[in-house]
Amino acid sequence: MGAVSSRLPAFPWDRLEPYKATAAAHPDGIVDLSVGTPVDPVPDLIQRALTGAADSPGYPTVWGTPALREALTGWAESRLGAKGLADTNVLPVVGSKELVAWLPTQLGLTTGDKVAYPRLAYPTYEVGARLAGAEPVVYDDPTELDPTGLKLLWLNSPSNPTGRVLSADELRRTVAWAREHGVLLFSDECYLELGWEADPVSVLHPDICGGSYEGIVAVHSLSKRSNLAGYRAAFLAGDAAVLGELLQIRKHGGMMVAAPVQAATVAALGDTAHVAEQRERYARRRAALRTAFEAAGFRIEHSEASLYLWATRDEPCWDTVGELSGRGILVAPGDFYGTAGERFVRIAFTATDERVAAAVRRLAD
Repeated sequence: MGAVSSRLPAFPWDRLEPYKATAAAHPDGIVDLSVGTPVDPVPDLIQRALTGAADSPGYPTVWGTPALREALTGWAESRLGAKGLADTNVLPVVGSKELVAWLPTQLGLTTGDKVAYPRLAYPTYEVGARLAGAEPVVYDDPTELDPTGLKLLWLNSPSNPTGRVLSADELRRTVAWAREHGVLLFSDECYLELGWEADPVSVLHPDICGGSYEGIVAVHSLSKRSNLAGYRAAFLAGDAAVLGELLQIRKHGGMMVAAPVQAATVAALGDTAHVAEQRERYARRRAALRTAFEAAGFRIEHSEASLYLWATRDEPCWDTVGELSGRGILVAPGDFYGTAGERFVRIAFTATDERVAAAVRRLAD
């Protein structure tokens, strides 16, 4: 017992608890801009689809219902520009974090294998490598990596935490490099529908992949676009051979998306009105927070997409976290995402309009 957990870093959010307590003691309450969890209501049509499928006494299938697979391929074709997708090119998963954490293990990676991800990145990429016993490797430019022993390459555009968007040229070059060296490429695109100053593109677009999905898989989530973090609804699209292997493993492991959630996903992907409405909310909050933090002496870098502002006052990130917690504002320290972030903080704009307004007032004091 404990042998596996000993491979892992300390859970980062536990370190934030004392600062959360300080922020919560503010007379007007905490403004939590740290984790980035959705706070707005689940759209009615999705709730109706969920409750309409509540009488689901049988086991759901790992591959998903025909209606779900059709919804996944249809959305990927219409939204991502992917062409000629069959239902073997898609696979529902129980939230994207579960997939990221267990993918290296499900791919059979082990000691001597390498998993690469951006130098500033979602911590679960490293966790997934360590759970499998593989070696985590960070990069600034993936095409400068040593491909020896490299089995899995993660891209993340738009980026968490920085909001940076990779250009079409960068994506094309990386896809070509990965194929040349026989490296499996997974592209985390969970924030793709939240571009503000850039238009993110998927690796599945024919301009990027050349019309072939060989060696590439895109990861998508409904947590942000549809406020479904509590539903754990996500999916993969791409190389049918890779997804077929994962399907077999996940069938043995019982990794099934709940039947009502499958029905809710179909409804969510079939509607664009609620996505546009949520984007408007986030755009309004983003503009208010960006203006307020810049007026308070912060510099915002990247942040052209996603749900975050990547901000600095050119001081250690924990000093920034501490000072803001004294104002009742909680943000995430940049070193959660790698040592390159040690002088930055990540500011989520997922709080309610009322809490965002409170943050703006406090920053002006």
